[in-house]
Amino acid sequence: MTATDGAQSQQRVCEAAGCRLQGEFRAPWARDRLNAYRWFCLEHVREYNKKWDYFAGLGAEQIEAHIRADTTWRRPVWPLGARRSSNLYPHFNDPFGLADDAGLGEKPPPQDDGSEQLTPAERDALGVLELSWPSTQADVKTRYKALVKRHHPDANGGAREAEEKLKAINAAYSTLRVSERLPAA
Repeated sequence: MTATDGAQSQQRVCEAAGCRLQGEFRAPWARDRLNAYRWFCLEHVREYNKKWDYFAGLGAEQIEAHIRADTTWRRPVWPLGARRSSNLYPHFNDPFGLADDAGLGEKPPPQDDGSEQLTPAERDALGVLELSWPSTQADVKTRYKALVKRHHPDANGGAREAEEKLKAINAAYSTLRVSERLPAA
């Protein structure tokens, strides 16, 4: 057997009834078997493609669902903010409280309250951010990030009241960020 005889035995015959031409062109077998192919000559693959309907047998709702699934590459999706974790740092386990002993997350030692030194705008800003005096710049920043995540309109379905709350949070953060009365850390 020569190499050309092996190639001849590998050639496919067109699957159209009565056709004996070489089947050079593949066509999908069915919607649920897209990786299985039928082989046709050029004339018959053109006929097959004209008749092929990927959505044959599906209703309008099924077709719409199929198209919507394709827009996300058939990966699971959920509304923004729907998969919120109750714990921001679930991987961090500190059963002995060592982070506090190392000075992480500690508030500055209370001196004289000093809240009377705050301007009314700074007091209001602390109220908006739900903080009490004394607070550090780090406290303000941490609280700001948490409130932005909670009240962002995208996380609340575009709610108008969430947008207004976010504007107030941004204004309060801007006020406290430039305050010289809050310790750096």
